[in-house]
Amino acid sequence: MKEKRFVCKQESDMLALGGRLASLLTPPAFVALHGGLGAGKTALVRGMGQRLGVDAVSSPTFTIVQEYDTQPKLLHFDAYRLADADELLAIGFTDYLCEDAILVMEWAELVESALPAQRLELTIEGSGDQARSVRALARGRAYERLLEQL
Repeated sequence: MKEKRFVCKQESDMLALGGRLASLLTPPAFVALHGGLGAGKTALVRGMGQRLGVDAVSSPTFTIVQEYDTQPKLLHFDAYRLADADELLAIGFTDYLCEDAILVMEWAELVESALPAQRLELTIEGSGDQARSVRALARGRAYERLLEQL
């Protein structure tokens, strides 16, 4: 596993990191986001969406998944309200994993057993006006190569 760290001093840095990430990901791809409330998970996904041509990305907390018709397709999940991995699987998560898309999941740690083994994990620490520390962990060779470029 390869690891890399980033510091995002302001929201614009998080948006830029998301944009760079979106430009490097090759579908099918999976990004697991970890971090507390207000850490900047949705801001990072907003940056990804902006890079792919989406004007407005919002957290899909109540809908679980938001699909964006971009090229490549962006699927934004939020596991915050799920009881466990079984609940995620019940909404057809394995079908989503088969799509030629970039899947990004906030609160991925809540459904760890359902996640694909090959993935990029981003753990974001900090909130409010603090700088964010982003730890990127590559699980799989493709994600290790991606981290070398990020």
